[in-house]
Amino acid sequence: MKRKNKIQLLISPTTLKEAGIIASSGIDIVDIKNVKEGSLGANFPWVIDDIVKKFKSRRIKISVALGDLPYKPGTSALAAYAAASLKADYIKAGLYGVKNRAEATILMKAIVKAIRTVNKNINIVAAGYADWRAFKGLNPWDLIKSAKASGSDIVMLDTALKNGKTLFDVMSITEIKKFIKLASKQKLKTALAGSLKKQQIDLLKTLSPDIIGIRGAVCTSGNRQKGISKKLVKEFSTHLNS
Repeated sequence: MKRKNKIQLLISPTTLKEAGIIASSGIDIVDIKNVKEGSLGANFPWVIDDIVKKFKSRRIKISVALGDLPYKPGTSALAAYAAASLKADYIKAGLYGVKNRAEATILMKAIVKAIRTVNKNINIVAAGYADWRAFKGLNPWDLIKSAKASGSDIVMLDTALKNGKTLFDVMSITEIKKFIKLASKQKLKTALAGSLKKQQIDLLKTLSPDIIGIRGAVCTSGNRQKGISKKLVKEFSTHLNS
């Protein structure tokens, strides 16, 4: 069965140059992060500001990662307020340091309130980790409940440990389908990331999330610490939209 809307592609640059490659390739979402500070590492405000000023006028959405956050609602709310002030279209919060659903809900409520104070139209992403078992993190089902309770718009699964394992190595297809189904029932959009590979595109299309997030798959030698390749961006995008 064909989905009504195409899957959006989110690619994460770390510099203005990389953002230019993504923007010129017509990708849906430019997701600014800092890979030196983790899976959802936060970039510097001046880098974000430069990218927004350069590409905001184009038909491209800008996403900003707040980081792999500890359970510090005040600190996280302040970071969220700053990100919203930089005119992002999406803001992603990595719920890394929370111990349970209650903490996740408190943290996300603070983040949502801070963002909505600045701009009520920003898409707020509550991001959890598919490899939560490896570090006793928040499970995907509590992620969905916390996202709903806080008024977030999107739930995302990424991988925290960039050790070569992909989303599909740390979660079963059955679990991923359950995640998408439960999120949909709660009227939350879904995003899948986690060292995804070009070879997994057909499987991803079958799962049909709203957004797919990548970086390593379009970096030289598949290394997320290396620069983004325009050729690889085009290949991935073409395959996804074929």
